[in-house]
Amino acid sequence: MAIQEIADEDLEIASDIETKEEVLVNTRERINQYLCGEITLIENGYVELLLVTQAEMVADDIGLIHSGFIFSAADYTAMLAVNEHNVVLVASDCQFLSPVKFHDEVKFIAKVRHKEGRKRNVHVEGYVLDIKVFEGEFKTVVTDRHVLKLHLLDEDGEHLESEE
Repeated sequence: MAIQEIADEDLEIASDIETKEEVLVNTRERINQYLCGEITLIENGYVELLLVTQAEMVADDIGLIHSGFIFSAADYTAMLAVNEHNVVLVASDCQFLSPVKFHDEVKFIAKVRHKEGRKRNVHVEGYVLDIKVFEGEFKTVVTDRHVLKLHLLDEDGEHLESEE
């Protein structure tokens, strides 16, 4: 075997080693992907998701998809971009730019734009083909414990009962 062939073979092996690190899903493990969309790509701070509209999502006789399903998929995409076990949505600013109909496939793209302490701001866009149908900013917070297990205070500063 010639020296150049050995060098080329070593280069191929090295390029195989430089593959991207696999990102595991750490949040919303039990979500219904039939209704909220399937992950097509997940990287640190970035997610692509495909929502195939279903008959259960139809709001009228013409085939309009209820906007709540679009929001749900966008929210799920944002949570996946943060990808922390105890991430919660605290606010959103969303625009529904075009209607979605039965049989449409909506591609959602989410990017974490800002990270400060426990806060994460995520930008999400949704497309049917090349038409942007949704755009939103999602404000999230990562908590130490599950939101249903946090010790919350009432108006007087007293601890409220929470399930342990």
